[in-house]
Amino acid sequence: MRIVIVGAGKLGYSIAQLLAEDQYDVVVVEIDEKRREVVKNSLDVLTIGGNGCSPNTLDDPDIRDADVLIASTDSDEVNMVTCMMAKNYGVKHTVARIRNTEYALTAKDLLNQGMNIDLILNPERITATEINHILMTPSALDVDDFAEGKVRMFEARMSDASPYVGVPLKDLEIPKQILIAMLFRRHKMIIPHGDDMLEPGDNVYFVGQQSAIKEFEETFVNTYEKIERVMIIGAGRTGRFLAPMLEEQGLFVKVIEKNKDRCQLIAQKLENGIVLCGDGTDIDLLTEEGIAEADVVICITEDDKLNLLLALMAKHLGAKKTIVRVARNEYVELMEKVGVDIVLSSRLLSSGEVLRFVRKGGIVSVSLLEGAKAEALEIILPDDCEVIGKSLKDIKLPRACLVCAVVHDNEAVVPNGNTVLYAGDRIIIFVKSEFVKRVMPFFESRG
Repeated sequence: MRIVIVGAGKLGYSIAQLLAEDQYDVVVVEIDEKRREVVKNSLDVLTIGGNGCSPNTLDDPDIRDADVLIASTDSDEVNMVTCMMAKNYGVKHTVARIRNTEYALTAKDLLNQGMNIDLILNPERITATEINHILMTPSALDVDDFAEGKVRMFEARMSDASPYVGVPLKDLEIPKQILIAMLFRRHKMIIPHGDDMLEPGDNVYFVGQQSAIKEFEETFVNTYEKIERVMIIGAGRTGRFLAPMLEEQGLFVKVIEKNKDRCQLIAQKLENGIVLCGDGTDIDLLTEEGIAEADVVICITEDDKLNLLLALMAKHLGAKKTIVRVARNEYVELMEKVGVDIVLSSRLLSSGEVLRFVRKGGIVSVSLLEGAKAEALEIILPDDCEVIGKSLKDIKLPRACLVCAVVHDNEAVVPNGNTVLYAGDRIIIFVKSEFVKRVMPFFESRG
């Protein structure tokens, strides 16, 4: 499959990197020669210098025969025109990054039908939705729902006091509807077995029936009290999406932003929240505005280094929990090491949307875990795939892959070796990212 990416900025580069690592045939179009050289020298992709929405560029044989074109330049309008023209030149599917909320919300039908854009990417909205989702599960580092809400994935970090530490997994007393699917220890992925034991500091992924997971969350000794007060530092696009979402959940929201125009924009979206025009690095301001009483401080300025500084200051001043949004994927691991509770990469979240779209087939969703070291995939099994009618113990999947939930006849179960897979079943699998290409043929249509 050939995939063309127009625009080698931060998002375009991240998507190209993930797709190239997934062994897709990737072509990157970039008009800026310095950006193009960076991509050419660091990624295993074909690069073309030129304007992505120019007829001369789109008529290139390496572009017009592409299966997917992803327009990720800094201009919404250029991305829309590029996708529309690409379809006319024969590109089968198009994806456009569109950040303007008016386009993405009020003109969605026009974009999908009039301009033939198959997928709209709004990284800021995707990030805000993810933060909102996590905050509704206070004890979680990450949470994802699958199979239309029937299955939930819940990530938690083990503390020294956790009753689950130091006990063989086969002896743990956890509900039968829940499986310890995967853990990350010192940033290394482990699919555990019965004799393995959890250690303090492990990031553990629990998967099971949503109702069972919701009840199970409450047993964690490190579960935070109910979230009521949230402080957001930064009122860019992500902040303007996030603040109204949190207010709708009944939370009291306080926003700090030094740009007056942004303050006015976000104030118009809030009914009860407070917007303060000030410097988020001003310790006196933070103290006066009650940062120590905030249940969560969310740092989402456009500067990754500033977000880290703000989060560490918030912790020092008494904030209970910190969340940081970063653009650079490589900062995720560093920030977690120095004490930030939750670090989200807007590029990785958006790249997950692209991966789901590109792979298509029976894949319903893709979640990138631990900086894209692993993936959680939801797949609907077609009638003629290799695994139909077989029990899991008879399917020779790589050891780096685990089927951790199956939804059959609208009922979610945690499978065992004797579980048989049927056409139409929804399965949730965890797999190391480098093994995805080897695993997917088991679950794809042979036709």
